[in-house]
Amino acid sequence: MHTPASDPTVLDLRGLICPLPVLKTAKAMKGLAPGARVIIEVTDPMARIDIPHFCSEHGHALIATETVTADGGDILRFTIDKAP
Repeated sequence: MHTPASDPTVLDLRGLICPLPVLKTAKAMKGLAPGARVIIEVTDPMARIDIPHFCSEHGHALIATETVTADGGDILRFTIDKAP
């Protein structure tokens, strides 16, 4: 499980289109310890479907999904805890 003292891994996947955000997320999470927290930032609207499906399929906990409006448009931000 995530501990407040540990810093999350942040993946800036903005500008990538399906299926790259999920593929890069999966690759990054392989090297992390169980319970590690990952924050993913994407601009591809398909990630709204793909990332939750990825979490469900692999047992990761999707902690939060939010949309942040920035100068370049909307950024989807997902917070995930890696499966134990």
